[in-house]
Amino acid sequence: MSQLHAPTPGAEPVGRKTYLLVDGENIDATLGMNVLNRRPSPDERPRWDRVTGFAHKVWGQDVVPLFFLNATSGQMPMPFVQALLAMGYRPIPLAGNGTEKVVDVGIQRTLDALATRDGDVMLASHDGDFLPQIEALLGEGRRVGLLAFREFVNARFAELGTRGLETFDLEGDADAFTTLLPRVRIIPLDEFDPLRYL
Repeated sequence: MSQLHAPTPGAEPVGRKTYLLVDGENIDATLGMNVLNRRPSPDERPRWDRVTGFAHKVWGQDVVPLFFLNATSGQMPMPFVQALLAMGYRPIPLAGNGTEKVVDVGIQRTLDALATRDGDVMLASHDGDFLPQIEALLGEGRRVGLLAFREFVNARFAELGTRGLETFDLEGDADAFTTLLPRVRIIPLDEFDPLRYL
């Protein structure tokens, strides 16, 4: 009779993984500028633990959650970083010389590195800057997903759906919010819940 052992704290998950890459700047900017038309309050921001839970549930495997931050100013939002760490995220605070898009470059390099690793990839962003890297990851048995507000995703991502890119909605699919956002979007009839609007 074999014994089950609890995983060692800090040990890498065993088996195939989902690499979840979060472009926090892009998600926050899209939420503020396009959905709310103002800076989001804390209770209107995504619950990142729900996002990780969704990534785990959708493909049924361990998740390596990476959260990219712009730390070019030399400062980090330590309470937020501590919260990310408590939720199991690996914060990646990047600094540059002030002219480059450090978060984008960091995510692009990570997507390039993942092309040589076995595992699936889910990117939380709307940004078309990642199209070449996402396109390169498609095929050969790898699952690739985009997690965002569907109506604000770069239109070229939709074209990649025919090549296997799966698109998930942050609010509707991942249930990442505790409040109903003031979005006007196309709702598939089988997802329509009238109680959300009453």
